[in-house]
Amino acid sequence: MQAWQIQDDHTIKLASMTTPEPGPDQVRVKVRAMGVNRADILQVKGLYPAPPGFDSSVPGLEYAGEIEAVGSKVLGRKVGDRVMGLIPGCAYSEYLVTHERETLTLPDDIDFATGATIPEAFLTAYRAMFLEGGLQPGQWVLVRPATAGVGLAGVQLANALGARPIGSSRNLDNLATAREMGLVEGVLEDDTLPERLKEITGDGVAVIFDMVGPDWNQLLKGLRIEGTLVMIGVLGGTKTELDLRGMMQRRQTLTAMTMRSQPLEKRIAIANVFNDRLAPLFANGRLRPLPLKTFPFSDAPAAHAHMIEDAFSGKRVLEIQ
Repeated sequence: MQAWQIQDDHTIKLASMTTPEPGPDQVRVKVRAMGVNRADILQVKGLYPAPPGFDSSVPGLEYAGEIEAVGSKVLGRKVGDRVMGLIPGCAYSEYLVTHERETLTLPDDIDFATGATIPEAFLTAYRAMFLEGGLQPGQWVLVRPATAGVGLAGVQLANALGARPIGSSRNLDNLATAREMGLVEGVLEDDTLPERLKEITGDGVAVIFDMVGPDWNQLLKGLRIEGTLVMIGVLGGTKTELDLRGMMQRRQTLTAMTMRSQPLEKRIAIANVFNDRLAPLFANGRLRPLPLKTFPFSDAPAAHAHMIEDAFSGKRVLEIQ
């Protein structure tokens, strides 16, 4: 099979690799499309390796395709099933193997490229805001920023489940797509952000869904008493200084998470969350897939360059014809 391999000079090259065989409780998926994520770019740069037990030389977390082979103990899947999913690595391949219970059913009315936009963004946003952040209907949440895939999914989820999303960006014009998806208010990423949050909400947001970091001393002034900041990314840098007194006085919670470095049982649990809670929202139209731009599988470097250089508000997808 063909797969994109990371080279010593932090580039990727299309190479021939052995097609993987499924274990007893695994399925082999013939990949038709894969989502491009910032984690892939960081992995190519040597900054975000795959968890132990997974090949760090092949990037990719998100896929859509059809099951081509099943292991001897597989009960819930069969050859020909259309599936999508989120895995710790190696999705930039023509074939991959994964536990049968990690797979998500791809509805018949959603094509493979569109399916590849769903798992990472919506599972990450749901877990961060509702499971880790405890967001409740009626509460305000800041999605920071609300411009790329995970942020757009967060806006949709908050809106669909009765919360009130505020989105940030360095340019308010970039929030146009988020507004179409239910964004209530847009705020600039500048020194006025905490005060704007108070103006909009009265006492601050209940949850900050943060992909930026790291200067929280000002930002936390816009988080209400006993509010929660959930960090999933560090686009703004990896180090900070924090005055803990204000945080203690307001009894605020800071927590961090990743989707990638979880044990199998937690990955299966979050897949069940999608099937139980999110799939019905896609079926009834309360959630909709993200805008996407497709690239041929043979042109992964161009997709990476587009993510780095372009302000496109949506997902990039590699597609195998």
